[in-house]
Amino acid sequence: MTYAIPARKPLDSFGTGVLVLLCLCWSLQQIFLKLAAHDVSPTLQLSLRSLIAAGVLGIVVLRREGRKILADGTLGSGLLVGTAFAAEFLLVGLSLGRTTAAHSIVFLYTAPIFTALGMHATRPEERLGRWQWLGIAVAFAGIALAFLTKESRAPTGAGPSLTGDLLALAAGAAWGLSTVLIRNTRLSEAAADKTLFYQLLVAGVILYAWHLASHDAAPTWTPIACASLAYLVVVICLISYLTWFWMLRSYLATQMAVLAFLAPILGVIFGALILHEPLEPPFVAGSALTLAGILLVVRAGR
Repeated sequence: MTYAIPARKPLDSFGTGVLVLLCLCWSLQQIFLKLAAHDVSPTLQLSLRSLIAAGVLGIVVLRREGRKILADGTLGSGLLVGTAFAAEFLLVGLSLGRTTAAHSIVFLYTAPIFTALGMHATRPEERLGRWQWLGIAVAFAGIALAFLTKESRAPTGAGPSLTGDLLALAAGAAWGLSTVLIRNTRLSEAAADKTLFYQLLVAGVILYAWHLASHDAAPTWTPIACASLAYLVVVICLISYLTWFWMLRSYLATQMAVLAFLAPILGVIFGALILHEPLEPPFVAGSALTLAGILLVVRAGR
């Protein structure tokens, strides 16, 4: 069932600036996960950050809504969106063990393609125009040029592999699906912290169950592992995600999703600087195409 929702506005200067800062935060997520992967598996890191942040948000939501916490009919939608959110980060965690951080973040951020297609199919006010379609095609072609190279077919190990890239691509599809579900269910008008609470709680439970079933090595809480967990909980879950959901209630999701292409570009740069991952000429050409596609979509939307 589709619910009527107020019209969202195109991205303005303020919204664009906030989204660029969010992309900067998100671009470091895979870097931290990869840095701490030898001490704590990415899946466990993602599980713990989700459960801790869900606990904090649960207290906030419960204090505000009390016994009426489930009276708004969002439970079913919350469980559905939470499952998509869990799938996204389970696939991210698995991909990081099979490919580089750069490849993981780039293929994760194909999510705007899936979001744009889903919103085009479900929301009349977000149908894509001719120039927006062209912009998405150009942006995706840039990503393909930069990363669908022979390295992505290297054997599984320290470098990128086709399996790891496909897992990250599937994570992008799950992210796109969760955005479309939020916009087309009762969660569209729910408080941002409540929407995020559902996602984090369901994801935390599912990811922790996966960790127990996978028999990963016991965690070693080194300083970098603790720093990674703190970054994931505070910066990613409790700041960036709440800001993202607030923006979803104010701006057009299609434009937001496409502008998020900035995150993989920043992620690859940080991967080269921090993890010493190779920065090759195809990326330079691909990133230029990606930026051109982003600018085309945003400008055409206005």
